[in-house]
Amino acid sequence: MYIVLELVLVCYKVLYSVLLAAGRWLVKAREKSVHGRLCVITGAGSGLGRLFALQFAHRGASLVLWDINRSANEETADMVREIYRKMSPCTGSGDSIQEVPVFQPKVYTYVCDVSNRESVYATAELVRRDVGDVTFLVNNAGVVSGRHLLECPDELIERTMMVNCHAHFWTTKAFLPRMLELNHGHIVTVASSLGLFSTAGVEDYCASKFGAIGFHESLSHELKAAEKDGIKMTLVCPFLVDTGMFEGCQIRKEIAPLFPPLKAEYCVERAMRAILTDQPMVCMPRAMYVVTFMKTILPFEAVVCMYRFLGADKCMYPFLAHRKESTNNNEAKSHM
Repeated sequence: MYIVLELVLVCYKVLYSVLLAAGRWLVKAREKSVHGRLCVITGAGSGLGRLFALQFAHRGASLVLWDINRSANEETADMVREIYRKMSPCTGSGDSIQEVPVFQPKVYTYVCDVSNRESVYATAELVRRDVGDVTFLVNNAGVVSGRHLLECPDELIERTMMVNCHAHFWTTKAFLPRMLELNHGHIVTVASSLGLFSTAGVEDYCASKFGAIGFHESLSHELKAAEKDGIKMTLVCPFLVDTGMFEGCQIRKEIAPLFPPLKAEYCVERAMRAILTDQPMVCMPRAMYVVTFMKTILPFEAVVCMYRFLGADKCMYPFLAHRKESTNNNEAKSHM
């Protein structure tokens, strides 16, 4: 009898969760403040990482920027400092303007190869020593080999897996213990729609993103099981973003206008909205929710038929050809 009552209660909670999720589409939730909080962003030197840094900076967060490219990382830091400068509060009038002695956010830069766990752990220790406790961890760094499986050197496959998946383990192991002590923090996994459904030609990239999503979901369950509800997690799964990472990728030309590449700024704005309202997952565009659901209920052959109709089965082939041509040209120049 007890299990029947418990089943009824579970059904009620499931229905309530569904209605609550639907309600978020209709009523805008209030965003939480990040002012004065410390945020670590990996891959901050360019693309989405840079835009995440600017968004957090505009909201008054202090930033710790990680990237393997020192100069690009410093460029992002300079942009952040300019935002901070404009935000600097002042009092007085005329020639006697003085800064108010209130909290001012800061930006710190570290060169870190997130594919190397020793580098991650050492850099994380420096952050704890130099800066303090981290509230937000944005696992954003990502790479793509851009080669067919049988043409891709093993070391490139390994690097894709290390940066896109394994790095999430290292950064989380570095910063999660303190979050658990405080029961406070937020971990963001920037994955991809190719971690929810796959396509031909980018096996290593898809595998790495599937792995990152699996890690994220399992960790989310672990935090719930440990009743650490003060630690939030957000999974970000965008469709193709126009950062140049997949330049040349194209689906069927008649369908393409319905699924244009996402503007990077729009992608980060949507992601920030999800993060600041503690949304567990955000897909962009929303049609990706439907595609993911269809994949889970349809037979594989039916999915293949859909892919072929959309031109999604070989959508990466033009990108791979473009990448191969660029690589060959660079190699030719290096031998001149």
